[in-house]
Amino acid sequence: MFSKITGYFAIVASALFVAIGVMISYEVVMRYVFLAPTSWTEEMARFFLIWAVYMSAAHLLHTRELISITVLQERMSPRLRLASEMLALVWIAAFSVVAVYYGVVTVNESIEVGRKTASMLSVPQWLTEISIPIGFTLLFIQCLIEARALLRDGQPHRNVDRNWEDTI
Repeated sequence: MFSKITGYFAIVASALFVAIGVMISYEVVMRYVFLAPTSWTEEMARFFLIWAVYMSAAHLLHTRELISITVLQERMSPRLRLASEMLALVWIAAFSVVAVYYGVVTVNESIEVGRKTASMLSVPQWLTEISIPIGFTLLFIQCLIEARALLRDGQPHRNVDRNWEDTI
């Protein structure tokens, strides 16, 4: 069930990446063809990029697409590989807890102070900052699910649910 939720977030993240490409292309045309640069594309592209990265992290963990050093893992015994996988999940989960805590602190501070971006749009800063606790909460939950599956099955999974139809 949770993998379906993170799969939906990954689809939204993919759409955001496409939108970034469209916005940047629009900006290039406006700036260099019409000599009329926009005031919103750079900030919106950055906003979308931040959200897309944090929204997709849990799904990337589930599908085992996060960066890993497979050269070392392939040379390990199955038991050592299992321990390595579990250690990685514990490390990611621990980091996620820290990121959620400090992310919430930062968001609360931005709301209290009324912090805004230093651009012409002057967007409230918490709108981008809140992506950190949301994304890392999803990643933490996914770590728990993956650790449970790892303990249950006794072996690491690789590249599960690679097809969008299987995910959703």
